[in-house]
Amino acid sequence: MNKKTYLPKQDSIERKWHLIDANGKILGRLAVEVAELLRGKKKVLYTNHIDCGDFVVVTNASKIALTGKKLDQKTYFTYSGYPGGAKLTPYSVLMVKYPEKALLAAVKGMLPKNKLADRQITRLKVFKDDKHTHSAQFAVSDRQNKEERK
Repeated sequence: MNKKTYLPKQDSIERKWHLIDANGKILGRLAVEVAELLRGKKKVLYTNHIDCGDFVVVTNASKIALTGKKLDQKTYFTYSGYPGGAKLTPYSVLMVKYPEKALLAAVKGMLPKNKLADRQITRLKVFKDDKHTHSAQFAVSDRQNKEERK
């Protein structure tokens, strides 16, 4: 038996757009859902070394919930590369000023630590409120879905 394993080519991968409303969702559970979509893990053609994920738009990032005492105890760490350049920001401040960064950091930690993750994280679009700039992509994907059903 000489069976060959099928590997999808970059041209044959179809990328869909997913809109997720983060209103009232827990940060970690939302990040798992988003990371799976970015990697394409639920697709039939999923291969871990090929980038076959979809685009994800997350709205209402300011309404993401954290459980327990994480809002007071958890910190967001950044480092400039210079001596004394470390910054620790508590999530209570981060969720008020930049809630997008909290979700981006959580999702980035769930992606593989390689060049593939850099390409996948660029397909994540996070917005503070319910307004987003990608309505045209959803209009196109809705039309394609209707045509496929016919």
